[in-house]
Amino acid sequence: MLLTIIDRKLRYQGRSIKKIDTYATKASQFNHLTCEYTKKQLSDRWNYVGEYRIQRDLYSAFLIGNSTETLNRVNLDLCNAQWDIFVELHNREIARLKQLSSNTLRWFVA
Repeated sequence: MLLTIIDRKLRYQGRSIKKIDTYATKASQFNHLTCEYTKKQLSDRWNYVGEYRIQRDLYSAFLIGNSTETLNRVNLDLCNAQWDIFVELHNREIARLKQLSSNTLRWFVA
């Protein structure tokens, strides 16, 4: 119901929700540097991507944000072009979250 309301409000502005094919994309399992899929437990909060330790949910969002127009796979060229910027912003955000007093948010980055 929430998505229906949001989509209706977006249509007032000539926009709409885009829905990614999560089954085809498998963003939480994909590594854009190796092009390999690795099944992970939900409790696994971190991915190792190249030499970097990256928070799983932020990395999935990065991959989804760099998906193809058809929303069914990751665009490797976009990922590679944005990777250095993403890593820098990721590390800044992780450092910021570690400073918060919220135990819930700190759990995601511990």
